[in-house]
Amino acid sequence: MASIHIIDIESAINYWRTKSPSLDGVSLCAELRALANVYALMVFHRSSEVATQGMPPSAYEAWFAWYDTTLDTPCIAICSTSQGDAHCKGCGRTFDEVQHWPEFTPVQKRQTWRRITTEGLAWRFNRYAERAMENAEERMASRLI
Repeated sequence: MASIHIIDIESAINYWRTKSPSLDGVSLCAELRALANVYALMVFHRSSEVATQGMPPSAYEAWFAWYDTTLDTPCIAICSTSQGDAHCKGCGRTFDEVQHWPEFTPVQKRQTWRRITTEGLAWRFNRYAERAMENAEERMASRLI
């Protein structure tokens, strides 16, 4: 059964808090209220995931709107699955995940993202992330000069 992790619910809540901030500090936009209800039930039941099947449509739509703002693929254009690796050294996905990515649902994609982020072994999360930060810092420094 497909399920959404609490971290994704929290990220969607933060997205909506930024997108539609409360004008009076108390009221919430409809999307945020729908996600907050799901989040509260998850916390109450001490559940780290919520099944999409029983999720209120308004909450799923609010989560999906947040999902549309995220990166679709973890690919960094350095694929080692084509060389026979079980897991891509660049992005961390398995050969099957790379091959079937276009067919994955948004929930399946987020589950894969969560796994590869938690593992943190792919180059996306170390060598190239560090190099990208160094390049960004150099660009910022050159602007200040």
